[in-house]
Amino acid sequence: MNSARFSFPAVKGIQATMEYYVTMVPLDCIPKLFTFSDENIPPEIRSQRTLNKSRIPEMSNYILQNPTSYVFSSLTASVDGELLFEPSGSDSNLGILSISMSSKLLINDGQHRRAAIEAALKINPDLKYEHISMVLYHDIGLKRSQQMFSDLNRFAIRPTQSLNILYDTRDDLSLIVKDVIEEISEFSDLIDKEHTSIPNRSVSLFTLSALYRGTRSLLNGLDMTYNEQKAFAIKYWSVVYSNMPDWQNVYNKKIKSSTIRKESLSPLSITIKALGEIGNKLYKTKPDSWATVLSSLKKINWQKNNPIWNNGIIVNGSVQLSHATQQLMIDEIEKFLL
Repeated sequence: MNSARFSFPAVKGIQATMEYYVTMVPLDCIPKLFTFSDENIPPEIRSQRTLNKSRIPEMSNYILQNPTSYVFSSLTASVDGELLFEPSGSDSNLGILSISMSSKLLINDGQHRRAAIEAALKINPDLKYEHISMVLYHDIGLKRSQQMFSDLNRFAIRPTQSLNILYDTRDDLSLIVKDVIEEISEFSDLIDKEHTSIPNRSVSLFTLSALYRGTRSLLNGLDMTYNEQKAFAIKYWSVVYSNMPDWQNVYNKKIKSSTIRKESLSPLSITIKALGEIGNKLYKTKPDSWATVLSSLKKINWQKNNPIWNNGIIVNGSVQLSHATQQLMIDEIEKFLL
């Protein structure tokens, strides 16, 4: 073997009859180990997608802003060149993996993580002392690399926005929304915390992601501390709930949630967002009386067959989802309130 080489402690395994290796690599070695293929070559002779450079700042900032809690999954790569595994001790699957420096290493999964690590290292060189796990395959060829990329991404499903919000402990707005649900006990039964669209048989009325968007609109641009934002959001949505008979009837089991979702506009995401935007305006223009103004919500006929919604919100029996529709909903609700 060429004497110039990288060496890492590694574990050897077998998958699909092929040997592969899992090792831990210092972050500052990642830019040295991998280079990207020419992005201008045709996709049929590449083994991966082209790098989306717009994603890199967000990913590198994630590392830099969360130095004690960031998480990156393993890189998967193939080695085209000399590779030697030397067992150490009594276990033949544990040892030292040596890779010739003349070898070409090609990322099969994780090229954006690699670029983000390189960008983060330029800002915080101390990251070089940290590690990322890497799964390595030996000289598998272009067709096998392309198939590996396809297989690794075939079953990848992004978590729903609601789940991202539920599990996020860094985003202040996510924390506020979860506090709103905790403080307004009725919301725990009315809100689906997992799905983006509610399954037909669900007992929930609207989604966590809808409340998140509504609360983001509610708090947008308000000069408040975090605790003030949380207190206002809790109070605002409490007042809204107290003036929404549809929501109360579902909570009190007087009517099925599926019926309200089918027949009423009150639980739709465009309505929740509209209520958030209206609350933002009311706070700015009527800081002492916004709760009184909201009492008129109970007078609105939210039924989809109400002709007032035929102004473009409902067309041929279906709710239209667009920026224009969102503004129409805001305008229509404001007519009742103001």
